[in-house]
Amino acid sequence: MSNNVINALKTRRTIYDIADNVSHDEKELSELIFSVIEQSPSAFNSQSSRAVILFGDAHHHLWDKIVRETLRKIVGDGDFSSTSQKMDSFNKGFGTVLFFEDHETIDKLKQDFSLYADKFETFSNHSSGMAQLAVWTALAKEKIGASLQHYNPIIDDEVKDYWDIPEKWELVAQMPFGSIESPAGEKSIISRENRFLVKNK
Repeated sequence: MSNNVINALKTRRTIYDIADNVSHDEKELSELIFSVIEQSPSAFNSQSSRAVILFGDAHHHLWDKIVRETLRKIVGDGDFSSTSQKMDSFNKGFGTVLFFEDHETIDKLKQDFSLYADKFETFSNHSSGMAQLAVWTALAKEKIGASLQHYNPIIDDEVKDYWDIPEKWELVAQMPFGSIESPAGEKSIISRENRFLVKNK
């Protein structure tokens, strides 16, 4: 059968070779990203996912100053060339989505639904993952490439300080995005026999 969801998911690939040749403006993309996250599911309709979108100087500051310099300190005298090239590739993009989860919301859920208190951190991760996939797919449908990065927690404090992020927001992932300068390679898919089961009784 033909299914628009499957077709949309097929367009979502990890794209590292991005640039700022995007036809959409910042307002259009912000509206797209916010709307997609608003429609993403969450346990108990908690809506715990938060996002900060970086454009222009803010986008460049994240990759050129915060992430690059943090990693440079960690690497020390070691070979930094491959890491620096990766930062350059992200920095060339049009923007970055910072995904957060709000622990004030999560803590309230733990109090209100104490029976599930030990599950809400996991539920939060599920909510964030769904929001990330939804945004990634929506960007891909607009012919905008992206990748998902995880430089948290080593950049968390500086990100929060620089952009005055609420204390209870936990950084979960970073998604640099931009025009697709070269496509992703072929995606390999493992055998269904090793992944799926169907039962009818």
